[in-house]
Amino acid sequence: MAGDSVDEAKLKGLSKIFNSETMRGRANVAKATYAGIGLLILYFSLKPSKK
Repeated sequence: MAGDSVDEAKLKGLSKIFNSETMRGRANVAKATYAGIGLLILYFSLKPSKK
């Protein structure tokens, strides 16, 4: 279950930041998802329209 004790010393690379074992890792996944969706909305709202 999330929030249980996990040995974070064994995690390396992106799995240390974006893991599903810790609450901080799950929060980072959610933040990255929201940022990606926000960037897509920003891109499509600011790109010039074709004539």
